[in-house]
Amino acid sequence: MSILIQNIKTLLLANDQYTNKVAGKDLNNIPTLNNAYLLIEGDRIAAWGSMADCPQRADQIIDATGKFVLPTWCDSHTHLVFAATRETEFIDKIKGASYQEIAKKGGGILNSAKKLQQTPIEELVESAYLRLQEVQQYGTGAIEIKSGYGLTLEAEIKMLRVIQQLKQRTAMPIKATFLGAHALPTKYKDNRQGYLDLLIKDMLPQIAAEGLADYIDVFCEKVAFSVAETEQILEAGAKYGLPPKIHTNQFNCMGGIQAAIAHQAISVDHLEVINDEEIAALQGSSTIGTLLPSAPFFLNDHYPQARKMIDAGLGVALATDYNPGSTPSGNMPFVLSLACIKMKMQPAEALQAATINGAYALQLADQLGSISRGKLANVIITKPMDSIAYMPYAFGTNWIDQVIIAGKPI
Repeated sequence: MSILIQNIKTLLLANDQYTNKVAGKDLNNIPTLNNAYLLIEGDRIAAWGSMADCPQRADQIIDATGKFVLPTWCDSHTHLVFAATRETEFIDKIKGASYQEIAKKGGGILNSAKKLQQTPIEELVESAYLRLQEVQQYGTGAIEIKSGYGLTLEAEIKMLRVIQQLKQRTAMPIKATFLGAHALPTKYKDNRQGYLDLLIKDMLPQIAAEGLADYIDVFCEKVAFSVAETEQILEAGAKYGLPPKIHTNQFNCMGGIQAAIAHQAISVDHLEVINDEEIAALQGSSTIGTLLPSAPFFLNDHYPQARKMIDAGLGVALATDYNPGSTPSGNMPFVLSLACIKMKMQPAEALQAATINGAYALQLADQLGSISRGKLANVIITKPMDSIAYMPYAFGTNWIDQVIIAGKPI
């Protein structure tokens, strides 16, 4: 089947030259083509260009007069699989309880783990699939999903098997991340090394044997795991061919970024706090910083210093951190609005951070993130609008008209 989108007001990120990520000043230079067409054949982008050269025939023709067309979002950090929401903790937060205080009382991640351990895999698959359909409506065309709400051998494996089933049910590319080191289970509060041994000696071998994960992750924070513990886990993961994507610097600068870079992490995620030494370390690495502004929005915390990072020449990605505790939303357009309003990113910077740089953070930049011949046909068609600035500006408006995944309108 072929789809011809014609009379496009502006085609965004149309570029046939391979780009794996965009950094520094280049983030604000977004490729555009006015009065354009886009031809999709099967599940791939076949051609694009000026309307003067537009093909005459296709199985389906979509008129995009007054509209923008752009690649779908690549949401490179989520916790989409969970058993239950945590709105009671939301009330605690309103009353003044901090993330750390809730965690110390057995809430937070441990709360989610207890519920997930008790939930049948069939229920987890169905609830996660509904969330996956929801985020597609927001324009997400590729996603990473972490484990980490299991915290036992059986429950972590169950989560990763849920993600495998989701991969089979959708044409959307999905990457799975093993995050057994998300929190220390109460059972091991006096035996930290015992839990690390469980991760390394029991969980990792089975995960690798079944091919359940694409990445390994650790929550490197004072409320979770130390730098030394993080490195121990990453070294074990490397033996099974699992590259790291690390949670760090959500609350503290403690060496997590440097450790992640030393272990060739694909990304370091959160970075609500960052210092000059850490920025300098990222400047000399291939690791990208993934910023999650809806987490500090929900926690009423300070936002990442995106402006400082970009001005230092770094590339950044944007993602939702969709999870039941600190970010109960997979709405990528709202993430773009927060990036511009709270982190002082320009609209073009936010768009590229959520598309091509998100694809880089998923190691999918050769397949997604730009409008390029041969790439997967995952695109967004907007409603009529005057400029790309309207997208983050209209934070409460659904400005997406249509989403196409793998060449099929959803």
